[in-house]
Amino acid sequence: MLLNLFNEMRAAKVPVSVRELLDLINALEQRVVFADMDEFYYLARAILVKDERHFDKFDRAFSAYFQGLEKLDDALQALIPEEWLRREFERSLTADERAQIQSLGGLDKLIEAFKQRLEEQKERHAGGNKWIGTGGTSPFGSGGFNPEGIRVGDAGERKGKAVKVWDQREYKNLDDAVELGTRNIKVALRRLRKFARQGAADELDIDGTIDHTARDAGLLNIQMRPERRNSVKLLLLLDIGGSMDAHVKICEELFSACRTEFKHLEYFYFHNCVYESVWKNNLRRTSERFNTQDLLHKYGPDYKVVFVGDAAMAPYEITQAGGSVEHWNEEAGAVWIQRFMAKYRKLIWINPYPKEAWAYTASTNMVRELVEEQMYPLTLRGLEEGMRFLSK
Repeated sequence: MLLNLFNEMRAAKVPVSVRELLDLINALEQRVVFADMDEFYYLARAILVKDERHFDKFDRAFSAYFQGLEKLDDALQALIPEEWLRREFERSLTADERAQIQSLGGLDKLIEAFKQRLEEQKERHAGGNKWIGTGGTSPFGSGGFNPEGIRVGDAGERKGKAVKVWDQREYKNLDDAVELGTRNIKVALRRLRKFARQGAADELDIDGTIDHTARDAGLLNIQMRPERRNSVKLLLLLDIGGSMDAHVKICEELFSACRTEFKHLEYFYFHNCVYESVWKNNLRRTSERFNTQDLLHKYGPDYKVVFVGDAAMAPYEITQAGGSVEHWNEEAGAVWIQRFMAKYRKLIWINPYPKEAWAYTASTNMVRELVEEQMYPLTLRGLEEGMRFLSK
């Protein structure tokens, strides 16, 4: 039975092995869960999925596997234990829904009517007020309207009146090829960690306390230690304005995640390409600027450098002096990027545009060459690959 579920997982590119399938079968044999679809869903996900980025793929494969139960031919052959039906429905009912169900004579009548119509129905039905199908006002089916009932399948528009809804996808943004949210970004950024204990000793050292207490013949000797923190130093340079306006939200989420994950974070803004000055406050970008050369002197080579921008600009903004669209730059943008590359051993460029679109923009290819191909898309997979490069 579970072989088809296993095949659906593999087809959805969920990295599941035969060993995990056997673990799931063994868990069912041990009755870790029994006669509860929700519990089976969570058990299967816990055993088969080892990385939360695949949760959405798992949900789609799980749904596809059980769509067979939504087809009438399969449903007619299904054996539905009455005890299982009763437990499943009763568990999901609110007090109001219990009162409403009395309109059909109670839950016993509801289940009895459902089973009777399932046996009598010989073909697919849409609309109407009796048979199991889509639309209509029957208490059984999907996409119709009835104040109380059983939803069968997932077709049609939902009215929010079904007793039980099994098909939910709560992790739509965790696929590793989609753009990120703050939570997902934090998960990816955690690959760039180097822990160290620095600062005041304000954390209880349990192992040290036990060791020193034992040495002192049982006399309690409390030991403290500095909190363990991520010691990675990050220099973040963000493209702002122009074509980057379309990516403000995702860049804000990236910035927020970086502020949370990295204690040693320095950030600056630039427009299109980095030149002789950058800024930290966009409201005072013309009056408060920081010399880029000072940045190169102040922040040592132990910093990891991340540029964030779409790299979409006129090529002369990179190659020529005076190419900037905002001011007369004495030196070409390419010169400044090369200086960053010479100073910092670990530097990447994060691009919010999909990787397949980069080839259509000449400036993107130029920037990509300048950073020695270390340009990554702003997706979960791209960000993790970038963090992996920086952590080497």
